[in-house]
Amino acid sequence: MNKTTIYYKKNLKFKNPILVVGLPGIGNVGSLVGEHIRNETDATKVATLYSPFFPHHVIMGRKGGVRMVSNRFYHFKNKSGRSIILLLGDVQATSPRGQYSVNEKIIKFFKSLGGKTAYTIGGYSMGAQYVQKPRVFGVSNSKALIQSLSKQGVSFGEVGGTIWGSAGLIPAMSKKYEIESACIMGESSMLEIDANAAKAVLEVVKKIINIDINLENLEKIKAETEKIIGDIENISKSSQEGQPGGKPSNDMFTYIR
Repeated sequence: MNKTTIYYKKNLKFKNPILVVGLPGIGNVGSLVGEHIRNETDATKVATLYSPFFPHHVIMGRKGGVRMVSNRFYHFKNKSGRSIILLLGDVQATSPRGQYSVNEKIIKFFKSLGGKTAYTIGGYSMGAQYVQKPRVFGVSNSKALIQSLSKQGVSFGEVGGTIWGSAGLIPAMSKKYEIESACIMGESSMLEIDANAAKAVLEVVKKIINIDINLENLEKIKAETEKIIGDIENISKSSQEGQPGGKPSNDMFTYIR
């Protein structure tokens, strides 16, 4: 494999499709949102993307098998019958060149399916502090999209900085291909898995793409996460109280990754 390649089913036909991209990133917000949508709908896989720009490892199967890392496109219809294309994946490209190559391939493929609107999902890091009530931020290459998403609870222009990977590159590069696109980000901490931020984003996304979806599983992950954080805070407090001058014990840091 010497170039990024998409293998897809023949004769794909969709009704004015919307692309939703949920790939690994900050707080794994994109992956959590994307996988939750896939699990709660009748989404079926229609295409798979492989790239030499992906990390050089493979996925071990539960029954002893093995597969290449990939990005995968799924399809389902929303309540009005409109096609939703969901892009999920194990990884993102690991180099700048790879990021530009893979994301342009994704955009061109979506364009070939008749797509004109795309949303990427990500997390916006606010530091180490756990965010109890995450806000949902956005950026877009379209003034019309900014106006419509603002009405759905997405805040524009409140935060700044940079967006890494597909979440940022797809909206920026899509303009060249006349595709309206926005990145929707949940306010997140440094958690590896931030279900709270994912839930906040999903509440918005389900309205944007017009689907009904059960959030019970995300609520369970959120509750478990908050319990763990509470336990860590208690350990930290106890350690500080037990040390001269209130200094924390070195042992407490073994609980934090």
